[in-house]
Amino acid sequence: MIHGESYKPIIAEAAKMAIGEENIYERVFIFELLKDKNDPNAVAGAVGFSVRQPKFYVFKAKAVLLATGGATLLSRPRSTGEAAGRTWYAIFDTGSGYYMGLKAGAMLTQFEHRFIPFRFKDGYGPVG
Repeated sequence: MIHGESYKPIIAEAAKMAIGEENIYERVFIFELLKDKNDPNAVAGAVGFSVRQPKFYVFKAKAVLLATGGATLLSRPRSTGEAAGRTWYAIFDTGSGYYMGLKAGAMLTQFEHRFIPFRFKDGYGPVG
């Protein structure tokens, strides 16, 4: 059986073998999507910088997958009493993907489904 804590390293090793370790960039903060000059509705890459070293990156791509997560902590939780301090939201879901998508011309839909917390006695917790 594969448990959650061991699943990510197994997948990471398979990715390294499939695409080559020289093609993996970690700890790079992407802040801008690059539009395709021949197709105004397509994204052709991204721009970012290293969070550990003074390096700037420009990535060219055939396809771009924006997987930054949602946007939490935008409003106060509806928990009351002791449960108010037990509400869990991912602090790293800042909404930056929404910004980059909008700036690149994406149409954003279904915002009514941004976060559905798992409910347990006296509080809310992360899903999964």
